Amino acid sequence: MPHDFMPGLAGVPAAKSAISDVDGVRGVLEYRGIRIEDLCAKSSYLETAYLLLFGHLPSKSQLMKWTEDIIHHRRVKFTILDMMKCLPEHGHPMDALQAAVAALGMFYPGRNVQDVENNYWSAVRLVAKLPTIVAAWARLRRGDEAITPRDDLGVSENFLYMLTESAPHPVWADAFDDCLILHAEHTMNASTFTGMVTASTLADPYTVVASSIGSLKGPLHGGANEEVVQMLKEIGTPDRAKDFVEGRLRDKHKLMGFGHRVYKVKDPRAVILQSICERLFRECGSSPLYQVAQEVERVAGKLLNEKGIYPNVDFYSGIIYDKMGIDVDLFTPLFAMARVSGWLAHWLEQLRENKLFRPDQIYAGEHDRPYIPLDERI
Repeated sequence: MPHDFMPGLAGVPAAKSAISDVDGVRGVLEYRGIRIEDLCAKSSYLETAYLLLFGHLPSKSQLMKWTEDIIHHRRVKFTILDMMKCLPEHGHPMDALQAAVAALGMFYPGRNVQDVENNYWSAVRLVAKLPTIVAAWARLRRGDEAITPRDDLGVSENFLYMLTESAPHPVWADAFDDCLILHAEHTMNASTFTGMVTASTLADPYTVVASSIGSLKGPLHGGANEEVVQMLKEIGTPDRAKDFVEGRLRDKHKLMGFGHRVYKVKDPRAVILQSICERLFRECGSSPLYQVAQEVERVAGKLLNEKGIYPNVDFYSGIIYDKMGIDVDLFTPLFAMARVSGWLAHWLEQLRENKLFRPDQIYAGEHDRPYIPLDERI
């Protein structure tokens, strides 16, 4: 049978979904039909997560119950923390997160994925516990004890508190919550597709999320925000941006934080993140990285915009986290903390009309090769 080969499955629809949509020409991103700009301006991460998972904005009573359920399941069993203490402290936080999430599935068996109630509590646990795991690893690898979550704090406040054991500036918490909303979902990306393939085998949701975390780790996906900050620090000052950008492009190297498979204009998430930078820096002081980033965008714009290459979500997010004092290698775990709601939304959607993913291939090898005995091989 003849095949059309599309490397990377570019442009090949793999599912029908009502969760999110991207208009790459107009620069529009919607969650369940609601513009991302409206969600950042009016919603919270927990409300947005509910929208993604269950298809509609919650009523007051639904949001209250959802919030209470999340708060009551933030804590992580001491045996999980003990396991994390045994991991190499120099290991990447994404590896620690993947290991911990996979281990959660042993404590909270969710193998019967046709059980609606059990699926709800699995989603609650994963949304609630990922921030606790990320914050715990940030401290455990330094020899410090993990900080117990506080029930009186919201998602973003609580996470920043667990990192430092001090209540964050309200502007920081608001900015961080917006970042979680912006990273919560983005159609059929690599980590979402990875999770859907795993989900199609009817694996439990902890395994689904652990597999998505593995995919997100790569520098061509979630890991790019780490490389953006490293790039900006390497440039150092705005006056060096022009030579750096021109040199990278002349040598045909990728400019980190630029370009997207879908967007042909500036990523709407990058637009919002840039406004968050400006709001945060007005209140808490500027960042030299932001000044460098602005100049990089200006210089790169002259060379790349006509090709449809603009800043993406990774370009400004790391600057915000860096300003908050968060370690660079924690940036991708923060992405996973947010994206877990999107992964789980696709998991639940996949289960409704599940079909095992089993793509075909084009064989490019030989046929009818003879077997050569070991003694006769050169």
